Amino acid sequence: MTGQAALAPVAYARPLWENRALSNLPMSWRSAVAACLTGALAVSLAACATDGLTPKSPSARTSKPAARPASTAQAPRPLARGLDPATDADPFPSTYSPLPSAPTAIVGANVLTATGLQIDGGVVVFAGGKIVAVGKDVAVPAGAAVIDGRGKWVTPGVIDAHSHLGVYPSPEVSSRQDGNELTDPNTAGVWAEHSVWPEDPGFDRSRAGGVTSLLILPGSGNLFGGRAVVLKNVPSVTTQGMKFPGAPYSLKMACGENPKRVYGQKNRFPSTAMGNVLGYRKAWIDAADYERRWDDYRDKIGRHEKADPPKRDLQLDTLAGVLKGEILVQNHCYRSDEMATMIDISHEFGFHISMFHHASEAYKIAPLLKREGICTATWADWAGFKMEAFDGIESNAAMVHHAGACLVIKSDDPVITQHLNQEAGIAMGAGNRAGFNITRAEAIAWITANPARAIGVGDRTGSLEPGKMADVVLWNGDPFSIYTKADKVFIDGALIYDRTDRRFQPRSDFEVGQPGEGAFQ
Repeated sequence: MTGQAALAPVAYARPLWENRALSNLPMSWRSAVAACLTGALAVSLAACATDGLTPKSPSARTSKPAARPASTAQAPRPLARGLDPATDADPFPSTYSPLPSAPTAIVGANVLTATGLQIDGGVVVFAGGKIVAVGKDVAVPAGAAVIDGRGKWVTPGVIDAHSHLGVYPSPEVSSRQDGNELTDPNTAGVWAEHSVWPEDPGFDRSRAGGVTSLLILPGSGNLFGGRAVVLKNVPSVTTQGMKFPGAPYSLKMACGENPKRVYGQKNRFPSTAMGNVLGYRKAWIDAADYERRWDDYRDKIGRHEKADPPKRDLQLDTLAGVLKGEILVQNHCYRSDEMATMIDISHEFGFHISMFHHASEAYKIAPLLKREGICTATWADWAGFKMEAFDGIESNAAMVHHAGACLVIKSDDPVITQHLNQEAGIAMGAGNRAGFNITRAEAIAWITANPARAIGVGDRTGSLEPGKMADVVLWNGDPFSIYTKADKVFIDGALIYDRTDRRFQPRSDFEVGQPGEGAFQ
């Protein structure tokens, strides 16, 4: 049917009011109906003009349809606060600020720099919170406070790379035992800093032993114990006031007896060594997938595509941070075979273990530890107190050091942290009795430069080098002697402890009024 044939009946149709069906209606009704039908017919004819039934002009047949307006892609709305782990990587920022200091020169002391040097009768100058100069013939700046160091020794501040001060504080009461969240084998989402009690008197005691920085770790009852935090050992009523600015977080992991004992006794997973390994691998798989989903989401958002973000998971945030190289791994592990297994797991998922802690059998795999660049944090002579520590030996530390691997002496104890210098001396002595000929210039790094490196702050502290933080200890004798005490302790150049001046013997508020308050003698 052509367009004209379709229109012809309409063109010659009778007036609507002559239709028999309408003729019996009153005139007013017929007019209304006719108007309605005429309007409907007009609409139909208009439709015909575009439905292909009516002929089109040549230009109409060849013209392109009108282009639609270009859609403007709307920028994706930002996620609500707290939902995107990348928007606030530091939700609990450090508020630490160095105490006031004055330019200072320690003159005539024997200096152990922790860079392999011993300078007898040397000079150490610091100002503005930084080391300025170290050497034999160093000029003392005009106006600097001069300390007579003759007969004494100077070292970098001691760093305790395995401490539970604050999370297992003194006094030891059940209401303050906050170091182990023993409710699940994977508690990577907890942060040790949220358990730290900054007024633990143990901080004051360790400072009197020369400790200027500490790594505070969760306990070792879980496969993944949570995040560890680096603190400057300064008096504070808040943990944020002690946080080492810019120091990386660490993840505490534990292998061996503790996790399988804790959860095996509860008839829960894991209860065996192979269960431990399954738990690690499953967690890393989950973390890698979590990281992939966030990457996919960000890629789509970058292309202005619609995307749903993954639900944020604080546990997986920490594990993903390890995979991205932002968070260090501190691994509680005693036996050599289990350390080797953990190294294989790190290769499988592409992360690096910064340090094995306790590591009683590290001497058995010292070349492997050197090749992997993994530090060993151990004691001088703790061994045999449980089955996995049975093969510990006194020369463990010295043998690891002799192999060229990174060696750290740590405390894991509120008493040992008060004399880590002596603990290092015990380990040095054991090594030298075994024929390793370790010097003081080497051994001092075990409690200064090496732990600084292993906890991620070695570029800022741990050695007496110009430009580094002026974390300095003046000892009244050979620091490896059991008779030696710290005379003065400086943190960022500020005198923070003085054995002979009670004004510089800070006391926790908890101790005020207590018997023996502030007794460090």
